[in-house]
Amino acid sequence: MAVRFADGSTVERSRALPQPSAHTDDLRVTVFRSLDSMAFQRARIRRLLVTVEDLRPAGEGPGTQISLDPARENRLSLEPVLDSINSRYGRRLAGPAGAYRKAS
Repeated sequence: MAVRFADGSTVERSRALPQPSAHTDDLRVTVFRSLDSMAFQRARIRRLLVTVEDLRPAGEGPGTQISLDPARENRLSLEPVLDSINSRYGRRLAGPAGAYRKAS
């Protein structure tokens, strides 16, 4: 991940997922944890570049580990359905309910 600031300086960090994953949520959490670890204080970020390497089709990975978190399992089982809807009808037509907050 590379972060560019308003003054033109750049910070680069890399982090690997703890285990292979076929889920967007795992990547998102890893990116947010990387940003949190940089402990920016009121930084003006101009660009955030996330590069993902060593990708393989989901079916080629290892078996799935059973999780004891039912909310996570529900999100992960719904992800392929959302991907299918978005590929058929357009990007970001469907997504997790938490991503669509009602304006107050």
